[in-house]
Amino acid sequence: ARRSLASPVVSGVLCPCGSSHGSAVESGGGGVGGGGGGSAGSCGRSLCEASEQDRRLRALFQKLDVNRDGALCIHDLAVGLGRLGLHRTELDLRKIVKAGDKDLDGQLDFEEFVHYLQDHEKKLRLVFKSLDKKNDGRIDAQEIVQSLRDLGVKISEQQAEKILKSMDKNGTMTIDWNEWRDYHLLHPVENIPEIILYWKHSTIFDVGENLTVPDEFTVEERQTGMWWRHLVAGGGAGAVSRTCTAPLDRLKVLMQVHASRSNNMCIIGGFTQMIREGGPRSLWRGNGINVLKIAPESAIKFMAYEQIKRFIGTDQEMLRIHERLLAGSLAGAIAQSSIYPMEVLKTRMALRKTGQYSGMLDCAKNILAKEGMAAFYKGYIPNMLGIIPYAGIDLAVYETLKNTWLQRYAVNSADPGVFVLLACGTISSTCGQLASYPLALVRTRMQAQASVEGAPEVTMRGLFKHILKTEGAFGLYRGLAPNFMKVIPAVSISYVVYENLKMTLGVDSR
Repeated sequence: ARRSLASPVVSGVLCPCGSSHGSAVESGGGGVGGGGGGSAGSCGRSLCEASEQDRRLRALFQKLDVNRDGALCIHDLAVGLGRLGLHRTELDLRKIVKAGDKDLDGQLDFEEFVHYLQDHEKKLRLVFKSLDKKNDGRIDAQEIVQSLRDLGVKISEQQAEKILKSMDKNGTMTIDWNEWRDYHLLHPVENIPEIILYWKHSTIFDVGENLTVPDEFTVEERQTGMWWRHLVAGGGAGAVSRTCTAPLDRLKVLMQVHASRSNNMCIIGGFTQMIREGGPRSLWRGNGINVLKIAPESAIKFMAYEQIKRFIGTDQEMLRIHERLLAGSLAGAIAQSSIYPMEVLKTRMALRKTGQYSGMLDCAKNILAKEGMAAFYKGYIPNMLGIIPYAGIDLAVYETLKNTWLQRYAVNSADPGVFVLLACGTISSTCGQLASYPLALVRTRMQAQASVEGAPEVTMRGLFKHILKTEGAFGLYRGLAPNFMKVIPAVSISYVVYENLKMTLGVDSR
C-alpha cells in the first residue's frame, strides 16, 4: 500500500486516537509514530503521557527547524515540509505562520507551533465527524458528495473519488481519521466550511441596528451564488423582525428625545401617550423607512466589505479578528454614510405628530426646504463613532462565545444548535448596543433637533455636557429598557423567518 513520507512524523505528533488531550475519535486506521498498536477508540493513559506527547512534537519541530534557531519561519517550513514530502505554496505557508504567530514576530516558536497544531487538529476532527455521515470512522465518495451538496455545491461521484484519491494512502477509496489528519494537519484549512456554515451571525440577527461586521461566506457559497440568497433571506428576516418590534423601537426614540428628570416617561405611559395622540397605527411610525433602508445598507456594506478584504487579505483567506473588525467597521462607515439621510428621516418620522407630514417624501421636502441639505447629516459624527464599539464588542463577544463552545462542548459536530446560536447572538448584540448606547442617544437627539434660523447649532460635545449636567450619567441611557426588551423577540423572529426564507430560496439547511 502507498504511504506518505510524512506519515511516521506528522501522524505521530498527536495521540494515535486523534486527540491531543486524550479524547477518542473513532478511526479505522491504526496509530503510527507512537510505536506500537493503538487502534482508535478510547486511548489508554500510556499512549497520551505528556512526556511522550512532548517528545513527538519536539521531534517534528526540530525536523522543520532547518536553520536550528528555535523558531519556524516561512523558509524553514518550505524546506522542512518538502523533506517530509509535504509541498505547500508560499501562500499556504504564510497562512500557517499567520494563524499561529501570537507575538506577531513573523515566525513560530515551539509553544506557538504546539498551540497551532492542537487548535488546528481540533477543527479538523470536527469537520471529519461532520463529513462522516455513517459514523463508521471513514469517509467515502458518497459522503463527500452529500456534504458538498449541503454546502450548495453539486459534484459527481467521479469528482468525489478524485478528492478521495488525493488523501487516500492505502488504496481503500475511503479516508480514515489518520489519513484525513495526515493530509490536512500542516495545511492551512482556516476557512473550514462546516464552522462557517453553522455559525452565521450578521445575516441572521437583526435587532434594529445594522452595525455588525458582515459574515464570511465560503468559496462554494460565493461561486454558486448562495451568498446573495443568504443576504436576501437576512434582509427579509430583518424587515419582518423590525416591523414586529417597531412599537418598542418608536418608544425608545421618544424616550431618548423627550424623557428627562422633569418628564419621566415609563413604558406603559409612553405607549398610552402614543395611542392617545395617534391611535394604534401611530405605534408603527417610522417603520416604513426603517425597513426600506435594509436593502441598500446591506448591499453596500457587503460590497464594500469584499473590496476592503482584498486590500487586507485575499478572497480565499479567512481574516483574523482584528482584520475583520477593521474591514467590517470601514464597510459599515461607507454603508452608513451612503444611507444616512434615511436614518434622519426615520427619526423625524417616528417623532412626528398626527398630520404633520403626509409621508416620507413630504417629510424630506419639508426638511430640505426649511433646514437645508446639512440637516440630513445631523448626528453623523456620533453615529460613525458608535460603529467601532458596537461592531468591535459584538464581534469579540460572539467569537469568544463561539470558540468557547467549540472547545468545550463540540464533540461530534460544529453545529451548536438553535438555542446556543440564539443565545450567543443575543448576548453579543446586547453587549455591543450597551457599549455604544450613549453615542446612539446623542445621535438621535441631534437628528431630532429641528434647525431654527439664528439658533445656535447643537454639537455632540455640547449635548454630552448638557445631558451629564442636567440628568447625570443615567441620562445617557434613556430608552434602554424598551431597547433591550425588543432584543430577544427581534432575534427570535428574525431567526425563524431567516430559516423559512432560506428554504424558500433553495438554500439547504441542516
